[in-house]
Amino acid sequence: MAGKFVLKKTSNGQFDFRLVAGNGEQILRSETYTTKPAAENGIESVKKNAGDDARYDKLTAKNGQFYFNLKAANGQVIGTSEMYKAEASRDKGIASVKSNAATAAVDDQA
Repeated sequence: MAGKFVLKKTSNGQFDFRLVAGNGEQILRSETYTTKPAAENGIESVKKNAGDDARYDKLTAKNGQFYFNLKAANGQVIGTSEMYKAEASRDKGIASVKSNAATAAVDDQA
């Protein structure tokens, strides 16, 4: 099963999306957007930037867990990963975004 973007309307009327791997696990979440077209543009930006290693910031949270941000060419964060207990797991998350994002369909639930 291929990965997909799940686009949803939030409880406050805004929009966000998640990139979900083929196994159903969430691998990237977006910021909240005020409009659906802005969220759709965010999805396109993830697709465009996911394959570029330079777009990933590998980070460590205050609690010692690991995560990453995917950034657009302008430096804006377009997606944030879940928290991982190990650096190797975070790196696998990045690899999963790279392999899923470009061809992922959009499941519009908004």
